[in-house]
Amino acid sequence: MPPAAPKPKPNAPTHAVVMGDLIHSEDASDIAALHATFNETIAATNKFCRKQLASPLTITLGDEFQGLAHSLADGLTVIRALRHALRTFEIPCRFILGAARIETPVNTKKAWNMMGPGLAAAREQLNDKRDPNAYRFSLPGAPTLETLMDAIGLTLTDIEAGWTDRQSQIVSATMSHDGQIPELATSLSVTPRTYYKIRKAAKFDLYETQWTALQTAISALDAEYGLGK
Repeated sequence: MPPAAPKPKPNAPTHAVVMGDLIHSEDASDIAALHATFNETIAATNKFCRKQLASPLTITLGDEFQGLAHSLADGLTVIRALRHALRTFEIPCRFILGAARIETPVNTKKAWNMMGPGLAAAREQLNDKRDPNAYRFSLPGAPTLETLMDAIGLTLTDIEAGWTDRQSQIVSATMSHDGQIPELATSLSVTPRTYYKIRKAAKFDLYETQWTALQTAISALDAEYGLGK
């Protein structure tokens, strides 16, 4: 028989909190257009990630948003989807993924009016505007792992910052495509050889290796916390 799953620790997290904001939104040349695109992208992500979200992404103040996911792995899925959706519109953003214990009823309509340990810690990290990392983590009780995951997040941020528009297009298409490479290359109007050349220049293999490392660590934490069952 397979070993029994470990029992969650007392007072363990019950959800993953996803928080984020847009970067330098006040400098946008067209605030109204940015606001409309932001709202539409949040709505589309809520629809696309509805199975992962316990409380939908909700815009709280201008360019800030928050939501609850069923697990840290679910939260990472939401973050990745929203990050790349916003990049499509050249809208820079950053995220906090945290473990939280919600001790009030979960609001399944809007991510408002909920309380519990872990929320304040995530909010405090989000308020640190000096950190350029787009992917940060708030893991009370696991500071070493939090530091390591923040370092991986910074590597992802640095790789993304070096992408050209074409490289970004290739990466996004690769992540959303589940067919054969020749078909993907044709849809992108390039030869397979050129496709691989662009992908290599974008450091895609390193990028995916970093994501896999994050997903592995997150899955281990979910198992420890008893999240996502």
